[in-house]
Amino acid sequence: MRKARLYKVSFLSLGKSYELYAKTVQSSDLWGFTTIADLVFGVTNEHLIVDPAEEKLREEFKDTAVLHLPIQSILRIEEVERRGTAQIKDASTGEKVSPFPIAPPRPR
Repeated sequence: MRKARLYKVSFLSLGKSYELYAKTVQSSDLWGFTTIADLVFGVTNEHLIVDPAEEKLREEFKDTAVLHLPIQSILRIEEVERRGTAQIKDASTGEKVSPFPIAPPRPR
């Protein structure tokens, strides 16, 4: 019996490079698009350390059933053995993007 397939999908969106894991990748019914479905994120009970970048992605895509990505935005689709960390990187520098928490301004 063959194991379920898992895909690592890298794509560009709004100046950022996203890396997500999904169980389903196929041509979309919309011309020029690729369908990404069944997104996979880490199980929170499984890890003691929470990755803020992955949590941000989980929150961003929590209500997403299917992504229809334009084929021009897709950088790479890989079939992988196991899931890594989903992440967002700056598209030009390749550095991980995570918002730095700052205190709100104090009233004068």
